[in-house]
Amino acid sequence: MDITEKFLRHTTRPQRPKTHLKVEQNSTVTTISEDSSSMESIEGDAENAAIFGVDPCLKQFKDHFNYRLKTYAERKKLIEKYEGSLESFAQGYLKFGFNRDQDGIVYHEWAPAAQEAQLVGDFNGWDGSNHKMEKDEFGVWTVRIQNTGGNPGIPHNSRVKFRFKHGNGIWVDRIPAWIRYATVDHTRFAAPYDGVYWDPPPSERYEFKHSRPPKPMAPCIYEAHVGMSSSEPRISSYREFADYVLPRIKVNNYNTVQLMAIMEHSYYASFGYHVTNFFAPSSRSGTPEDLKYLIDKAHGLGIHVLMDVVHSHASNNITDGLNGFDVGQRTEESYFHTRERGYHKLWDSRLFNYANWEVLQFLLSNLRWWMDEFKFDGFRFDGVTSMLYFHHGINMGFSGNYGEYFSEATDVDAVVYMMLANCLVHNLLPDATVVAEDVSGMPVLCRPVSEGGVGFDYRLAMAIPDKWIDYLKNKKDEEWLMKEIVWSLTNRRYTEKCVSYAESHDQAIVGDKTIAFFLMDKEMYSGMSDLQPASPIVERGISLHKMIHFITMALGGEGYLNFMGNEFGHPEWIDFPREGNGWSYAKCRRQWNLVDTDHLRYKYMNAFDRAMNLLDEIFLFLSSTKQIVSSTSEEDKVIVFERGDLVFVFNFHPENTYEGYKVGCDLPGKYRVALDSDAFEFGGHGRVGHDVDHFTSPEGIPGVPETNFNNRPNSVKVLSPPRTCVVYYKVEENIDVGDGEMGTEKRFDQ
Repeated sequence: MDITEKFLRHTTRPQRPKTHLKVEQNSTVTTISEDSSSMESIEGDAENAAIFGVDPCLKQFKDHFNYRLKTYAERKKLIEKYEGSLESFAQGYLKFGFNRDQDGIVYHEWAPAAQEAQLVGDFNGWDGSNHKMEKDEFGVWTVRIQNTGGNPGIPHNSRVKFRFKHGNGIWVDRIPAWIRYATVDHTRFAAPYDGVYWDPPPSERYEFKHSRPPKPMAPCIYEAHVGMSSSEPRISSYREFADYVLPRIKVNNYNTVQLMAIMEHSYYASFGYHVTNFFAPSSRSGTPEDLKYLIDKAHGLGIHVLMDVVHSHASNNITDGLNGFDVGQRTEESYFHTRERGYHKLWDSRLFNYANWEVLQFLLSNLRWWMDEFKFDGFRFDGVTSMLYFHHGINMGFSGNYGEYFSEATDVDAVVYMMLANCLVHNLLPDATVVAEDVSGMPVLCRPVSEGGVGFDYRLAMAIPDKWIDYLKNKKDEEWLMKEIVWSLTNRRYTEKCVSYAESHDQAIVGDKTIAFFLMDKEMYSGMSDLQPASPIVERGISLHKMIHFITMALGGEGYLNFMGNEFGHPEWIDFPREGNGWSYAKCRRQWNLVDTDHLRYKYMNAFDRAMNLLDEIFLFLSSTKQIVSSTSEEDKVIVFERGDLVFVFNFHPENTYEGYKVGCDLPGKYRVALDSDAFEFGGHGRVGHDVDHFTSPEGIPGVPETNFNNRPNSVKVLSPPRTCVVYYKVEENIDVGDGEMGTEKRFDQ
């Protein structure tokens, strides 16, 4: 059937000029409409899509792109026809859930399979006989709660639930799907969550003081979990994170923080990836107003805030999750697919039906809610690989063959949802940053929607940490292959940006180890005192920790990510409280005391991390399109490359020092040290002179690369000690370089 008819049939959407969920545009929200020319470029034959100019190999899958782009364009037109615009459609929270008007509170809930429904809560003694709901032809239930004596009919911060009767005559209580706050009784073991009506009086509402900071040229992302950010074995709060952790992030020169586990989840050990209440900030760490305080403080420090958003699946919980609304209804009447397609076997969770109108509105409104209400600057989409394919990436080793990406295994409905989501986010906030967690490497995932792409700004370079783990587990130092390291770091699609990382939270969870722990293991407990000489294991560990993180940042992508604590080599793994560890918080915290204790060597790794980020802040090398690897010497164990106009020299050899080591470069002139991992302030031996001028020599015939040295028109000779990385910058005559070397303070006039 025609795709429009198919969509309407699946969403029970009649072809009429007015929809039952039309909402008025919020006059306080400024939106930017998508350029009509960008829509025209993908509404026609996919032959004209700009993505084929970027990658002609995609043309063999023209039929797939025709179907994908036609589906996107027609769904967007339907949304515009019935809702006015995509931006208005994504304001479903102005209709669904609880919304107050002059006379009372109106509550809407989509539950087409329900036979009867009531609203119950503290406000009516949990007796819904006087608050029965009415159902319209689209399965939406409505009730109005009148104000009493000038006060809201439902008091702020009181418990509420949606009570309904399903087909077998049983009444059940569920948390409203669009609830904005949910809490649990901590005195009861495994107690279910309760929905909470959140509408604080003006005196208790947090008012934002700071505007969003300018978008960074390249994101240097600090991935953080608020709950486990305390040094004490307990759950930390939003306000504690804002006051005590954000300043650390700022001092270490990160320009972006990515917050995990914000959406409410009943199981703490899920790391926030089994969401139960999509519009509610996790109550473990405080109230919605507390979260606003955190984000506002980050903005005041010039830090962008991304949210780890989970739209790939939902918690399987019935009593306190969205899954509780599924009482055996048909696919078109549910948030989720039915039968096997609706369950993720490995995650034990429910899978959304992205073809349903109500699901699209729920998820798109969810994105806008977090942007409008809490001022998030963008998102990191979790589980994108699972969304892209019907097989969810399970037991799939993607080889890069394009047939793996564009076939009957591709979930076009999910792809179209992500296109709509990226279009919405960038229309609302052109400076937004949206990152995809995708391990498959699907082409055009990070090309604009206007070109026929999926619209993400970056994808996570997920293969890089796997390579480092393989090396640390299975290879001796002399077996490390320079060409293989470079290939792993540079193997990404042309024109599609990546965020690189050596280790994220994934590499630190229980059963695995941080890079520092792989390198130094038990000596992290006994050999980190700076009051005694470093053992060979500790010296190697700190040296390689700095090199691994830095080469990953410098060569692995157009952005960089670090998980909280790894900047200073946090030992051990993360183990959330669970039955298997006696519900202990001992390893669900961050030991800031390690880096704050001056006589411990953790401070050296932290200082180098700070300097890495400062180097990019000054030279903007991550955002430069110039990336040239001129040498990967297996014999010397040396990698030389240029990023921007900086020259990077990494010597992975465990013993060899190279004096007068010849490296190629692009620009002629005088070079000096910009960053040196062997500097004393980074726990090194200070073998490289920072006040030395390095003058270039021309190589070969100008304009004939094959006659040059390593295909570079100039060369310079440097000192390269073992297990060190040194960066050189070209000295401009009009720049006062001071001491020359860049440590933890800026030494360059910008």
